[in-house]
Amino acid sequence: MTQNIIKDAKTRMEKSVDALASALGKIRTGRAHVSILDHIEVEYYGSMVPLSQVANLTVQDSRTLGVAPWEKQMVGPIEKAIIDSDLGLNPATTGTLIRIPLPPLTEERRKELVKLVGGEAEQAKVAVRNIRRDANNQISALEKEGEISEDVQRRTEDEIQKLTDATIKKIDEVLATKEEELMEI
Repeated sequence: MTQNIIKDAKTRMEKSVDALASALGKIRTGRAHVSILDHIEVEYYGSMVPLSQVANLTVQDSRTLGVAPWEKQMVGPIEKAIIDSDLGLNPATTGTLIRIPLPPLTEERRKELVKLVGGEAEQAKVAVRNIRRDANNQISALEKEGEISEDVQRRTEDEIQKLTDATIKKIDEVLATKEEELMEI
């Protein structure tokens, strides 16, 4: 019974780390990568769809992304969606190909991104701590109902704490890697 609670907590904590890694992947570094366009959605026949479902996304060089819409009439809506996104990008259209030059990161912008990354990591840590709290509450409830002894409760809570510490260490490692990536010129 307690093993199920620990297993559930571990799975949820791993998902928190994965979500952090995914969120940090969208924060751009000095190199062009199509994943920075992942969260952009375009209106397509009345519904919002991800950009990757209406166009071919490519990296043209280290500072330029290319977006080739599958339908000619989608050039305008795609260009508008990119401009309206929070990425601060200015696409240039040539025929049906949309080129997106990525401006070089200034030192000030790098520091802003490091703060943003730190905030994302802190949110992941809070999520992990909430998972720990939920698991400990479930263990306490089992002890109050008399289904487990106090010793088992303490051992299980210690195990959950070790799991929490290990997960927070993973989050710190992911954060350190991303900060290093952001600050390299």
